[in-house]
This record gives sequence, C-alpha cells and structure tokens, in this order.
Amino acid sequence: MPDAIESAVAVLKQGGIIAYPTEAVFGLGCDPDDDSALNRLLSLKQRPAEKGLIIIAASLEQLQPYIKALSEDQKQKLLATWPGRVTWLIPVKQSVSRLLVGQHESIAARVTAHPVASELCRQYGKPLVSTSANLSGHEPARSAEEVKKQFANNVDLIVDGEVDLAGKPSQIRDLISDKVIRDG
Repeated sequence: MPDAIESAVAVLKQGGIIAYPTEAVFGLGCDPDDDSALNRLLSLKQRPAEKGLIIIAASLEQLQPYIKALSEDQKQKLLATWPGRVTWLIPVKQSVSRLLVGQHESIAARVTAHPVASELCRQYGKPLVSTSANLSGHEPARSAEEVKKQFANNVDLIVDGEVDLAGKPSQIRDLISDKVIRDG
C-alpha cells in the first residue's frame, strides 16, 4: 500500500484525479486548490459546480487554510465526531475556490477515519476533494472494479482498498445551526 499512496500523491501533485476508498464508498479526489483539476473532476462526475464538493483531511489542522476561525466550542463539537463519518458544513474563507464550495458560504469537510484516505491526506500534506465515485444520479462505487466500470480510463489512478459495505455515506451537519442536512 505505501507504493500506491506514493503514486497517488505524485498524481495529485501533477493535477490528476484519483479514486480511493473512504469509510462507506470510493471517493474521487484531487487537489482542492487546483481549479483545473476541480473543473475536470466536476466534468467527469457530471456534477453541477454550484453544488460544491466535500474535502477530507487527516486532522483539523489541515483544514485551517479553508475555514474561518472557530470558537473553542465549535472546535470541540467537531473533534467530538472526528475522525469519523460526520461531515460538517463549516464557514469558509473567501479565498477558497467557488468550484470547491459552489453557491455556499460554508465548506463540507471531515477528518476521515479511513486508514487509506487518512494516509493519503497525511502524505499529501493537505486535504483532498472527496466526492463519491459515481456519475451524478448513479450509485456510488464500493470497489475499484466499480470505479473502472463507471469511469473507464478517465481516472488517473485508483488506490485499491476496502470500504465498509454495510456503512452509509457520512452524515452531514451544519456547524452553526447543528442541523442534520443528510443522515447518512
């Protein structure tokens, strides 16, 4: 697995798109600061840019360049669910690409508990885009083979690994209102 992660990091640094296992499904990822890669990923997935994308990280510290300053209570609320399957909508800095946040004033982010996804973020040194590996309207891929079926050779690298086949996608909650947007 170390070679696969090193290869994935190299692809990301070149502006590529990777597929990799997350908690419940395979994700498609790229560098969240590379507008060219973000445009390519949105096109590949056939996802409208105004919807925004999720980013995952290995730690709360990795998210700091993307999110506004948090109160101590907000930090504790996040850390009580991370690493884990809760994606939070967090107020976003104005400098973050609209391709990443869409029409929203928050960014969808989580500290992942998946060992492969977490190691990818650690080795890359920053968060990754993590949108489900599926064409819009199709079921998310739960294996490397399913990624290949939906995307053929349009993904630059697939990092193989296991997902929790019984698991549901992450819950999405709003940090400010504490409202549950999607219950997994």
